[in-house]
Amino acid sequence: MIDHITIEMCDLEQSKLFYEKAFAPLGYSLAFGKEGVFWAFDVGNGCLFEIQSTGEKPPLTHLHVAFRVKGKAEVDAFYRAALEAGAADNGAPGPRPDYAANYYA
Repeated sequence: MIDHITIEMCDLEQSKLFYEKAFAPLGYSLAFGKEGVFWAFDVGNGCLFEIQSTGEKPPLTHLHVAFRVKGKAEVDAFYRAALEAGAADNGAPGPRPDYAANYYA
């Protein structure tokens, strides 16, 4: 299952307003974010749809997809398999306390 998707926007604030209106009939709502950086929308089942600013410092990637797994061992195994399949290494798995207390990615 996909946990969250993050896409880059040229006009973050206009995009935020657009998605707030477009998601309303679906019952999706703004969950959290940081002015001028990113916004996360709760799209149900603990999943997020996120938009981020291109900003002065470009994001690591233009599109980010995070898969939901059962635990740290699966994150580590996925990382190793992806590298063996030819993926670029953007950082080894580990705790990400900036995201959440028990977040491991």
